[in-house]
Amino acid sequence: MTPASMTIITLSIIIGTIMTMSSSNWLMAWIGLELNMLAILPMISKPKTTRASEATTKYFLTQAIASAMMLLSSTINAWQTGNWDILELKNKFSTTIMALSLMMKMGAAPIHFWLPEVLQGTTLQTALLITTWQKIAPITLMYMISNNIQPTILVSAGILSMIIGGLGGINQTQLRKTMAYSSINNLGWTITIMAFSPNMALMNIFIYIIMTTPIFLMMTSTSMKTLQNLSTTWTTSMTMTLSIALLMLSTSGLPPFTGFMPKMLILNELISQKLTALATLAIMTSLVSLLFYLRIAYLIMMLTPPTTTPSSTKWRTQNQKLQPMTMMIPTALFVTHLIPAVPY
Repeated sequence: MTPASMTIITLSIIIGTIMTMSSSNWLMAWIGLELNMLAILPMISKPKTTRASEATTKYFLTQAIASAMMLLSSTINAWQTGNWDILELKNKFSTTIMALSLMMKMGAAPIHFWLPEVLQGTTLQTALLITTWQKIAPITLMYMISNNIQPTILVSAGILSMIIGGLGGINQTQLRKTMAYSSINNLGWTITIMAFSPNMALMNIFIYIIMTTPIFLMMTSTSMKTLQNLSTTWTTSMTMTLSIALLMLSTSGLPPFTGFMPKMLILNELISQKLTALATLAIMTSLVSLLFYLRIAYLIMMLTPPTTTPSSTKWRTQNQKLQPMTMMIPTALFVTHLIPAVPY
């Protein structure tokens, strides 16, 4: 892909997200999402493999269906209320359809089936975009209409996402699919608390993004794609390998890492809303997802792989490749120890 093409695609992705976030009209928000979706399709299909073409087709079809549902919902609401304002989504049927379409765009259960396959079929850089940047615009729209969505819909989808995200990641050997189910699990927490405290939901997704970004960047730098690669990455960079393990534990919500902070605040909010049963169910699903995070940390930190060479590091390693990542290591260590920043 030429630099000019890459520049146009990157600008389109950024402009599409900003357009959606700053618009007050459903049509402008829809145009921003469509611009965003069409711009990322060439990036998904960049590897020129059958798997990448399949991933591109799946992503396009699911996003197109979600966009059609958005248009249907906003049109019905405009028919009933007479305006296209995002904050005036009053019709219950329209609100339900809109919530489902936004969940499909983010990859939340029960419409999550496309996310693991798309991430597995594309590059790690594009997978990072899909799991972080592409969620910002739908999350913003859901935040704006959260007061109009029935809490039962959000809580049901959130709990289902937690269960599927936890159980789906256990049987995976591909790290990209594992990160996809990790994204689904985290979306479950975000959607669940969206019904009671939208600001806390934004905080949760923001912390997830700042933890996921260094994980994907380090995986890209070390060419880490499967669980089998985990035990040999220490020969490339010991510090980076340990940072990935700590970030995985942080993403799982294990105290005292940063990932525990939003989960603790969410559980506190659920209990204060007298939803103790829901909080207990969320804790149980979090324990299930903790299993595959601990497996990754165990493979990195506890196992000694078989060695066929007396050399302790890869003698062919290109140090220039690792130099741009040197700033990501202190960043990763920083975002794993933000627990003192808890507001209360």
